Amino acid sequence: MTLLIGLTGWGDHDTLYTDPDKKKNKLATYSSHFPVVEIDSSFYAIQSQENYYKWISETPDNFHFVIKAHQSMTGHDRIKRSIQEAKQLFQSFLESIQPVIEANKLHTILFQFPPWFDVRATNIQKLRKIKQLLPSMPIAIEFRNQTWFESEHRQATLNLIKKNGWTHTICDEPQAGEGSVPTVLEITNPSTVLVRMHGRNIHGWNRNGRDGEDWRNVRYLYQYNKKELTEWAEYVRQLEEKAETVTILFNNNSGGDASDNAKEFIQLLDISYKNLNPRQLDLFEDD
Repeated sequence: MTLLIGLTGWGDHDTLYTDPDKKKNKLATYSSHFPVVEIDSSFYAIQSQENYYKWISETPDNFHFVIKAHQSMTGHDRIKRSIQEAKQLFQSFLESIQPVIEANKLHTILFQFPPWFDVRATNIQKLRKIKQLLPSMPIAIEFRNQTWFESEHRQATLNLIKKNGWTHTICDEPQAGEGSVPTVLEITNPSTVLVRMHGRNIHGWNRNGRDGEDWRNVRYLYQYNKKELTEWAEYVRQLEEKAETVTILFNNNSGGDASDNAKEFIQLLDISYKNLNPRQLDLFEDD
């Protein structure tokens, strides 16, 4: 049984990089604290193999990458594509991440769908097409539309994910209407569980840049308290009885809280990670 705790991205967690030397190579420093990270930049642009080779070289041998599928693969760009165009897109993405696959550092490919991706026949067909285009890849599915988990659809949704051999992404997020999902503590893949901790800022969740404000500075502005983390520690203990690996990624970083919450969670679960990147001792660092 393995518990992996980390963050979404490694660039914005200022409390990890307290001196100039640490800021020069953030991923190397990050991987001295955590054994897994989510690559978010792959959502905005298909990354070059050179980038992946660099990131592989900066992390220890047993480090894991959760790689976010490009936004065009999840329909965020709202562009309709022919079957051939979709094949080329998925092939380009797959070729880009080959270095991570070959280095045995790929944890999963995360497909996070947009809030308007609801339960309907055309969207179910899109999910089936993903299976055809990436038949053997480890994939995690995250919905942002609650219709998938309404009582009449919940079991069918989980069955579809399970049938495809995918991982259902368990989310902790505000319950803010149709564009959010409840916490569903169900496992669809006995090999791995993925949990993403988005915070509970219900007022910021649906802002999406209104009033001229960058939504990234609002949506994930939240700090988990001890009671909430203790509740999740119990959930994790339940999940680890049913899966080989449970991975928890903290995404509540609009205010820089993710790294501190993740470290608090590691302590709460009494985890001591071995084989991280070596870290120079700092007598004045509270870690």
